[in-house]
Amino acid sequence: MSEKIKLYDLSKCTGCRACQLACKQWNGLPAKQTYNRGTYQNPPDLQPTTWNIVRFQEISDGNGGVKWLFRHDACMHCTDAACVKVCPSGALSHTKYGTVALDRSKCIGCKECVSACPFEVPRYDPEKDKIAKCDLCFSRISADLEPACVKACPTGALQFGDKDKMLKLAYKRVEELSGDASVYGDKFVGGTHMIYVLPEKASIYDRLPEKPRVPASVIAWKDWLKPLGLLLPGAVLAGSFLHYITHGPKVPDEGNEASKEGGE
Repeated sequence: MSEKIKLYDLSKCTGCRACQLACKQWNGLPAKQTYNRGTYQNPPDLQPTTWNIVRFQEISDGNGGVKWLFRHDACMHCTDAACVKVCPSGALSHTKYGTVALDRSKCIGCKECVSACPFEVPRYDPEKDKIAKCDLCFSRISADLEPACVKACPTGALQFGDKDKMLKLAYKRVEELSGDASVYGDKFVGGTHMIYVLPEKASIYDRLPEKPRVPASVIAWKDWLKPLGLLLPGAVLAGSFLHYITHGPKVPDEGNEASKEGGE
């Protein structure tokens, strides 16, 4: 089964938020009360019931005017996923498409993934004591359908397909845009399964880390200390067995036994 990628070309996004609405409709996610905060972005951030949002941002165009930046923000579906590494219950796992799925029935609400994710994606739902996030519409792609957000996009800013094909499209688009345009997502955390075509430098976009990485504490525990801890009991057992083979079973020392008998 080939890996799948959702490609998002920010230069084609109009900020219509059709992707937000489609996600809510397909997954049966209710709306939450929000308030005007002086921006068109709504809601203000990802929520347990909002798995993708379009971030609105204004920057200077260099000529005294304003340039709008829109960014579809959702789970990046990392290959080297910190959330999967730290999940103690197996609720988070990789699918055959390379995406990161969430089985909420296994989630114990420990919030380890919330702390570990370099993109700050998983959201804790205190009412249900569970984590929530985008699963890239696993039920749809398993049925050979596009994710709901991709299906709803009217401008072609969102596309979905095989990894190799999507990466070729991304780099071709960057050549067309030129300037500061770049592909974001394929060079870190083992490669992500949501790839951006950024018209501007990554550092300009709000809440987008330039060099996301799995936290060092997660690497130290999951990749080094935990495997070592699992090996130690085996080493003790192996050592005990080797001692038994070479020295035989432990027997009482005859001299000590005689001393005990004489003392009695």
